[in-house]
Amino acid sequence: MPDDAQQLPTLSSDHQAAVQDWVRRQGLGDTVSDVEPLTGGTQNIVVRLKVDGRPMVLRRPPAHPRPTSDKTMLREIAALRTLAGTSVPHPGFIAGCEDLSVLGVVFYLMEEIDGFNPGDDMSEAYEQDPAMRHQVGLSYAASLAQLGQVEWEGSPLAELKRPGSFTERQVPQFLRLLESYRHDRYDPATLGVTELSEWLTANLPPDNRPGVMHGDPHLSNVLLRRDRPELAAFVDWEMSTVGDPLLDLGWMLICWPLETSVITAGARLAALGGLASRRELLDAYLAAGGRRTEHLDWYLAMACFKLGIVIEGTWSRFLVGQASREAGEALHANAQNLIDVGTRVAKGDSPFEI
Repeated sequence: MPDDAQQLPTLSSDHQAAVQDWVRRQGLGDTVSDVEPLTGGTQNIVVRLKVDGRPMVLRRPPAHPRPTSDKTMLREIAALRTLAGTSVPHPGFIAGCEDLSVLGVVFYLMEEIDGFNPGDDMSEAYEQDPAMRHQVGLSYAASLAQLGQVEWEGSPLAELKRPGSFTERQVPQFLRLLESYRHDRYDPATLGVTELSEWLTANLPPDNRPGVMHGDPHLSNVLLRRDRPELAAFVDWEMSTVGDPLLDLGWMLICWPLETSVITAGARLAALGGLASRRELLDAYLAAGGRRTEHLDWYLAMACFKLGIVIEGTWSRFLVGQASREAGEALHANAQNLIDVGTRVAKGDSPFEI
């Protein structure tokens, strides 16, 4: 099928039958119906469905799972279970399946959230009221601050926390991830991360008290409420962990869709204008109890480094036919831009006004 004719993946009829059988065995209901794709493909497959008429969302790895895909699903499950009962906006966890005989991969069900993603949809209320567009960014920043305050010790996510310094292992961990993309059609050296990685290693900030992180909290991974300027939920918890919440702060700031944004996130919202400044986001984050730092440039540069490497993986997969040309080329360009911008921050030439 040509790249421009690709459709969002969904569950095959056999997989729908397997999920229905599993749902019955779990005591969740009898009938799975109204299955339709929501998003995903190169990263994960997400579908809406109903169980005895109750709306739910199923999330599973992509059609070509990566070696870590099942562990990623388990990580997401742990994050949602940890957040249960907290004030952090998130989809409620319903049930997960680790039995690979069902779909061949780990998957889970979660509650459907009444909200919209500001990258590809827009509420009429936001179109008509610039004050809502301004205020929702402050709600987003405050919700991110709340996430970093969640009690995690003894939680399912705590079981995934690695010993030692979170910040010290970031550069080597993501250099290994970049190297894992290597094949006969892709050389990781082409991304040009050496200068930035050396600066990050030489300028490590002191360790902070560990906290819950989303790991990828840009506007493509949120849902907004339709009728008021509030975050409805953070979604896509595949990079969640217990680490340094200040990296989530840096991530939010570099991805905020102003003129100097480094990726395409929240495009529909950004096109309307009137968004809060990065300084206002930072102030809202701090006012909601977020952590302070004298090393913000390090977290901005680190966010560029990590995100650039993460999305470069889609380019590598495209080159062997496991992702679309459109996704591969767009994310490859974004990855190169992220590394370039992160290097500028390291040199004291940050394009971000904060």
